[in-house]
Amino acid sequence: MQAAWLLGAIVVPQLLSFAYGARGPGREWEGGWGGALEEERERESLTLKNLQEPLGLPTGVGKKEYPEGKEVWETTETQGEDEEEEATTAPSSSPNPVPSPSPTAEDTVTYILGRLASLDAGLHQLHIRLHVLDTRVVELTQGLRKLRDAVGDTRDSVQALKEVQGRAEQEHGRLEGCLKGLRLGHKCFLLSRDFETQAAAQARCKTRGGSLAQPADRQQMDALSRYLRAALAPYNWPVWLGVHDRRSEGLYLFENGQRVSFFAWHRAFSPESGGVQPSAASHPLSPDQPNGGVLENCVAQASDDGSWWDHDCERRLYFVCEFPF
Repeated sequence: MQAAWLLGAIVVPQLLSFAYGARGPGREWEGGWGGALEEERERESLTLKNLQEPLGLPTGVGKKEYPEGKEVWETTETQGEDEEEEATTAPSSSPNPVPSPSPTAEDTVTYILGRLASLDAGLHQLHIRLHVLDTRVVELTQGLRKLRDAVGDTRDSVQALKEVQGRAEQEHGRLEGCLKGLRLGHKCFLLSRDFETQAAAQARCKTRGGSLAQPADRQQMDALSRYLRAALAPYNWPVWLGVHDRRSEGLYLFENGQRVSFFAWHRAFSPESGGVQPSAASHPLSPDQPNGGVLENCVAQASDDGSWWDHDCERRLYFVCEFPF
């Protein structure tokens, strides 16, 4: 709005000065001021032309040379008189319509002011639309914030449900192990006939609420051997236990981090032992265990005699889980 009034304040005085010169075309300065009047009229003519061409207005005022060589401004009033004379002299049967009079300087000023008012109204409408857009952006931002809060709440609810589901699966696995497997004191052993690596077997036992079997003494070892022999006879299948020396070679630990104090390694038959087999089944070609070094760091139990063998941890074997009771 301020820019529009500033433009009007610059343009209107020039147009008024032009109108003042147009209303007095017959005046002539006396003495040495005639040349200054000529230069002033030329500047006014150029100003009017520069205003009319951008606005698309017809040139209503121009120069007219008279025989004496003097240039004076022809006003719109003289142009209207000439047009009236031409209209009276022209035959009445002419099909051409009578041309409309050219706009005056006051009309030009009025037109400019009208255009400025239109621009001001357009700017006002633009400000209104920008305000509406700002309001809409604020509403969308608030809605997005609410959605993010809802997503966060949903994520927390899903996490809580996963935790509840995990606890339920562990409780179900523990009950299943004690109902279907071997109960021994405060432990329950359950054989799984799925082939898994040692790490994957430990993960599955942990998901079900237990861990790989950790026989701590001779009584638990004998009970676990009888359980595996009855479940897998007449075949001999190695079964993963929760025993390994991955941390340090020769230092065998249970999955709970405790050091193993009881071992049942397989021993090959030797004549020096008086012909007595250390294992229940005959393994004449099997060397003493452990013999794998750094390549075999996990322990499996044979299902026929219950002896321990070291194997590659990535080998896929049956496994037995233990659950607390």
